[in-house]
Amino acid sequence: QVQLVESGGGLVQAGGSLRLSCATSGIIFSLYTMGWYRQALGKQRELVARIDSGRSTTYADSVKGRFTISRDNAKNTVYLQMNSLKPEDTAVYYCYTPIRGKDYWGQGTQVTVSS
Repeated sequence: QVQLVESGGGLVQAGGSLRLSCATSGIIFSLYTMGWYRQALGKQRELVARIDSGRSTTYADSVKGRFTISRDNAKNTVYLQMNSLKPEDTAVYYCYTPIRGKDYWGQGTQVTVSS
């Protein structure tokens, strides 16, 4: 059974930092692309960052230079380091992985950035 469990969200002031973690189980973690998405209230879910099995990364333009995605294959965990946070980064952040045509999501973790 595939499980993705996010942690690390919270309330932070603008300009601050947070690190999100997504611990996985039930998959051969090192083989798969992992991603972080976010959904703000009243908006569609959007890709924030993605890292593939070869550690190539993709970022949304809105977070380039501020967020860094990384993975630790020994710990089956993907991270999202978020620096210079802005109020517009406020959203529920979800961990994601596509495996053999099926999408798997975590339960989400709330990130709130106050101005």
